[in-house]
Amino acid sequence: MLWLFFFLMTAIHAELCQPDAENAFKVRLSIRTALGDKAYAWDTNEEYLFKAMVAFSMRKVPNRETCRISHVLLCNVTKRVSFWFVVTDPSKNHTLPADEVQSAIRMNRNRINNAFFLNDQTLEFLKIPSTLAPPTEPSVPIWIIIFGVIFCIVIVAITLLVLSGIRQHRRKNKEPFEVDDTEDKCENTVTIENGIPCDPLDTKGGHVNDTFMTENERLTSL
Repeated sequence: MLWLFFFLMTAIHAELCQPDAENAFKVRLSIRTALGDKAYAWDTNEEYLFKAMVAFSMRKVPNRETCRISHVLLCNVTKRVSFWFVVTDPSKNHTLPADEVQSAIRMNRNRINNAFFLNDQTLEFLKIPSTLAPPTEPSVPIWIIIFGVIFCIVIVAITLLVLSGIRQHRRKNKEPFEVDDTEDKCENTVTIENGIPCDPLDTKGGHVNDTFMTENERLTSL
């Protein structure tokens, strides 16, 4: 009787879990690609762990808290580590809807990957799209970073304006002194003619040459 019961259960399971069966999902693992020399062998213990992780995920779905490991069926397991699985409802002797299984797997994809040291590329659920990892939030809010950049630009611009103003002010203060210096140099220059130094003509106040002065002009008027 026990042998007959076991045979009937096996036949029922084989009917529910088949390639491309309703509500069935194919899984493909690339253990050696992911782990290299540290790759582990896929055996019945790993299959049990996979069933446990699927049952754990299903128990997270509302109204599926009673799901057990025995409710998860595997079939067509290959040496290259690929297989099909379904989740059954023993009370009604049929498989659970694919939408529920897909939702449960997507919600717990990271937990399943971590259990086998794999990721979405090396542990593939072919009919279940990969889930994106939640974006990492920076330790400093973005608005503070933007404010800091703008503040630095404003400070640099103000500094450049102040420095340019100081330089222009210094140039304006130096210009009168330079003019006076050139005038003094012109006034102090002495011309030499025939080896005899001669005083330059005073173009401002005027200069009288004694050679061409008359006798009356030389005498000082009383």
